[in-house]
Amino acid sequence: NAVLPVVIDEATVNRLFEQCQQDPEWDLTIDLEKCQVRGKDGLEIGFEVDGFRRECLLNGLDDIALTLQQVDKIAAYESQHGIGEAS
Repeated sequence: NAVLPVVIDEATVNRLFEQCQQDPEWDLTIDLEKCQVRGKDGLEIGFEVDGFRRECLLNGLDDIALTLQQVDKIAAYESQHGIGEAS
């Protein structure tokens, strides 16, 4: 679903909410390549994310796309085990 939950400490989250209340036009940019949350005011907050999930999001891969990357191996397995053959 392309939603990436990250953990940011409570003090930082509170600071972000305060900034939003002070300036409704204020926004953040999420840089998934560098694992950073950035504000146009110079704010930079690092976060950690599972490498596999990060790569999937960066490459637009969902569970189906990941499976389709293995289509040759799946076909070879099915062929070796007689799966999908007409009876």
